[in-house]
Amino acid sequence: MSVATARHILVDTEEECLKLKERIEGGEDFGEVAKEHSNCPSKAQGGDLGQFGPGMMVKEFDEVVFSAEVNSLQGPVKTQFGYHLLEVTSRS
Repeated sequence: MSVATARHILVDTEEECLKLKERIEGGEDFGEVAKEHSNCPSKAQGGDLGQFGPGMMVKEFDEVVFSAEVNSLQGPVKTQFGYHLLEVTSRS
């Protein structure tokens, strides 16, 4: 079974998600942006979700985490929780 580690930022609107994506692509630190803006408790760890396997996260999230290039910024990804920016930090 494959496992991945990822970090994410969860916000309420697609617009906010896109603004934060621009800031990170412009050189701001993902972890710092997560601490400031994410609605998820993982923001305390800079958005780090730790290690998980397929099916442990919601479907839309899972699909991106197990297909996206490692260390690439993905999103906005819409789930029932809101809009996510995510970065797969490792996968094996």
